[in-house]
Amino acid sequence: MALVSLVNCLLHAQGITTPRPASPAASVSQTIGISKINVDYSRPAVKGRQVWGALVPYGWNKQGFGSGNEAPWRAGANENTVITFSHPVKVEGKDVSAGSYGLFFVINQDNTGEVILSKDYRSWGSFWYDAKQDQLRAKIQLRDIAHEELLSIEFGNIAKNNCELMLNWEKKQFPVKIEFAVDDIVMANATEELKSVTGFTWQGYASAANYALQNNINLPQALNWIDQAIAQNKSFPTLRTKADLLKKTGKNDEGEKLLKEAMAMATEAELNVYGYQLMGQGDVNKAIDILALNTTRFPKSANAWDSLGEAYATKGDKENAIKNFKKSLSLNPPANVRANSEKFLKQFGAM
Repeated sequence: MALVSLVNCLLHAQGITTPRPASPAASVSQTIGISKINVDYSRPAVKGRQVWGALVPYGWNKQGFGSGNEAPWRAGANENTVITFSHPVKVEGKDVSAGSYGLFFVINQDNTGEVILSKDYRSWGSFWYDAKQDQLRAKIQLRDIAHEELLSIEFGNIAKNNCELMLNWEKKQFPVKIEFAVDDIVMANATEELKSVTGFTWQGYASAANYALQNNINLPQALNWIDQAIAQNKSFPTLRTKADLLKKTGKNDEGEKLLKEAMAMATEAELNVYGYQLMGQGDVNKAIDILALNTTRFPKSANAWDSLGEAYATKGDKENAIKNFKKSLSLNPPANVRANSEKFLKQFGAM
């Protein structure tokens, strides 16, 4: 049957490009960090057939065509199912280089299986499978799922550094864990990008330093990067980043001194954003200090008073929250600020 399918596809390929009569082509991709996984495959249908142990035999099987080697299942139909990684990756805990691979599976009667990545991804199906071309072979545990008529490949359980590739067909799921060293990849990529036009802007160095700061990695390099940003643009954002880096590396006094210098040149919007960032980090008291400073510097800004009201509301200080929201409304705020202040006042029963 597989050989008949191959012949039909070859005849189909000799003419003009038209839709495939069966097992339509599909592609799916997922980005983890800045790394991309792409899978090109075909989607056969169950069509009432017995799939496992029949259409797809259990274990390893000779194809009766091609190399004649025992081979796994081609994870779909027609050409090889091809998976491509943009960066080095771990698949089921094993290192795999960036590049394209033929994706194969083995299913056993006890719901165990194997995932195989072959360096030979250009051959048709499993007919010319050669174990010597294996880049990876790993054990997996299949899952039982609700019936899925058309074979599908999707990504799930997505986290910062990893995800699962899941092939679903009939009532079986083949899960494969894929993991990238995201921070290492981002830092290596930043080093290369800063050699290009990105390195001629302060924003390039500042964004690299901020990523390192937020993820607590490569801090000495981050200090070098932020110094280059400051050399091009000495401002609240760049000085604040350096202040935070100094404190994170144990130089608290130096960091606090630099933060004061940064605060002196901050705009209303920058202080406002900083206050909300502190609230997001759970440091409500410091957020109140920053937002109160904003109202002192910009006493006619309805938004500054509204933001301070939110900080007090977050702290649970109802009295001061009401006071600041009412102050905001007294300054004839724009519609969005007015709506926010009124919303909180209604919640507090003060309007």
